[in-house]
Amino acid sequence: MEHLLGLLRVHVHRGVNLAVRDVTSSDPYVVIRMGKQKLKTRVVKKNINPVWDEDLTLSIAEPLPVKLEVYDRDTFSMDDKMGDAVFDIHPFLEAVKMRLGNLPDGTIITTVKPMRTNCLAEESHVTWTDGKVIQNMVLRLQKVECGEVEIQLSWIDIPGSRGL
Repeated sequence: MEHLLGLLRVHVHRGVNLAVRDVTSSDPYVVIRMGKQKLKTRVVKKNINPVWDEDLTLSIAEPLPVKLEVYDRDTFSMDDKMGDAVFDIHPFLEAVKMRLGNLPDGTIITTVKPMRTNCLAEESHVTWTDGKVIQNMVLRLQKVECGEVEIQLSWIDIPGSRGL
């Protein structure tokens, strides 16, 4: 616990236009990985536009890239991969380190532009919202014919940790 910087809450909101892996639909779920940590959402049955609205929380000791993978749950065979995306949390953590306060709600702290080196489908803003640093992202899935996943990052300080 002594090396812990804090907790990164990844709110997995929804998938948009995900690939069909069963006959007419898919049963998607999301896996979030960072280092040795692996977290999963629930499965949404028969839906290529699923809404998960689930919070997954990663312990951050060092800011490693985060990998998001989407799978189609299968009963009698291996789950089918429906794409993946990798995102960097450095811009978000830099905003958290600023220890901002008393900013007007919705203030944009920084903007991350889509590039070949990230999986952003559109600009992503790190904002001050409801007294917290928040980053909304639309991630374009790779290694698949179509699909995006919308997520939101937020930070949780841990009392007694060395913090950012």
